[in-house]
Amino acid sequence: MARKVDNSAATPALIKLTADQIPYELDIHGFDTKSDKGFGLDAAETMGVDPARVFKTLMAEIDGEHVVAIVPVSTTLNLKALAKAGGGKRAEMMDRSRAQVVTGYVPGGISPIGQKHPHRVFLDESAILQETIYISAGRRGWSLIMAPDDVLRAAGGQYADIADH
Repeated sequence: MARKVDNSAATPALIKLTADQIPYELDIHGFDTKSDKGFGLDAAETMGVDPARVFKTLMAEIDGEHVVAIVPVSTTLNLKALAKAGGGKRAEMMDRSRAQVVTGYVPGGISPIGQKHPHRVFLDESAILQETIYISAGRRGWSLIMAPDDVLRAAGGQYADIADH
């Protein structure tokens, strides 16, 4: 299932998955930077995929610690639930420009895999219901199709109830 990727065009996520021999499929699709739906919902529609299977990567802070939250594009991140999952008191969203600096990825293309620095990763437990989910491959219009457990293995994360469904 893992494909060889030309490393000159590959993102850090693809390089890591290939090196670690973690299975994935890559979907490359168009995207609309002016979509009022957001990149995730727009991607789900473009790919013809149920939005419950397409997950967005959000950067947040729990008591000042940078963390990654992955939730379905059709939901919102519950910051109180994220703080609780991370054993903290308060969580807040990270500014988009700060997220780009911290992850090395452009907003709208942030992958939970292959970030510049390791962060704790929380994947909404609704992913357990899916055989495969779509997450960013590290570039706008590039999506990884992976088993949820493989996402966590690659990102070093854990399941948590963090989305408002």
